Amino acid sequence: VQLQACGGGLVQAGGSLRLSCASSGRTFSGGAMGWFRQAPGKEREFVTSIRMTEGSTHYADSVKGRFTISRNNAKNAVYLQMNNLQPGDTAVYYCAAASTRPILSATRLQSMYNYWGQGTEVTVSS
Repeated sequence: VQLQACGGGLVQAGGSLRLSCASSGRTFSGGAMGWFRQAPGKEREFVTSIRMTEGSTHYADSVKGRFTISRNNAKNAVYLQMNNLQPGDTAVYYCAAASTRPILSATRLQSMYNYWGQGTEVTVSS
């Protein structure tokens, strides 16, 4: 199983980026997928998640209203639309997948995910 994340880059504050994450090797349509990020010198943190069956979503407070997660089960993919990016959003963004379907609040826990992508770097300049 591989999770391939892409779409990162350099953007000015207030700009937008769209990250994509595609799974190859298995489907997670019955589980959940999420995005986490790790800023330089900080621990990896939860950003957002989606349960793949019904599409329920969960967001960290810091990104609510700016970021939107979506899915395409047919493509085994999730997307992260990031608007109004700020320098504090600078980080390496990782997608993750869980083969089981946890309760929504538990999707913010890294331990719920058994597959991780390689990360894509997002840099927001002020």
